[in-house]
Amino acid sequence: MRRDAFLDVAQGFIQTRGYEGFSIQDVIDDVGASKGAFYHYFGSKADLLEAIVERMADAIQGTWDAVMSQPGVTAIERFEKVFATTAQYKNARRELALALLEAWLSDRNTILREKLRQIVARRMTPILERIVQQGIDDGDFTATSAEGTADVIVALILGIQDEAGRLFVARQANEVEFEDVVRLFGAYSEAMDRILGLEPGRLSLTDPPTLQMWFG
Repeated sequence: MRRDAFLDVAQGFIQTRGYEGFSIQDVIDDVGASKGAFYHYFGSKADLLEAIVERMADAIQGTWDAVMSQPGVTAIERFEKVFATTAQYKNARRELALALLEAWLSDRNTILREKLRQIVARRMTPILERIVQQGIDDGDFTATSAEGTADVIVALILGIQDEAGRLFVARQANEVEFEDVVRLFGAYSEAMDRILGLEPGRLSLTDPPTLQMWFG
């Protein structure tokens, strides 16, 4: 309960002030705890943010588990549903997602950014491996190794994540057009098709309303 109290307060600060806009002492004061209580759970402010992301990952993992438990769903449908439910979760928490993006892109948070990338890879790889294996078994995918293909896809997803962050900042500064964003995501989707052995245009990593929400 106490640990969640620290996370709740820190998450609120991140949404309203940004990651750089509050201190550990601000969190301690708002919770009404001692420094000892804080450092019992977290070694640093970066640890606090990492724990918030892990908690979010737990929630997203729950949506993935629901997708994976649905009977009669093809591998392609599961693949798209995993991305769709992730987008829905972030869309519903836009302010928090934007604040986390700011922390992600900061040059001062290089080590933290790598830790967050590891969280994504650790969570997503086994899910994608199961989906790819189903696609191979059903004859939908031409990949020969579910494990290796999942690793490649996760690497591509991390690249998309980095590029999406840069594109968002560039769009805010009117340095790129919305059509440029659409083309880039289309190129990534086509690359995913090729990795899995699908016809171009078969998979879609996102949908027009989501792209419009974030980059329009």
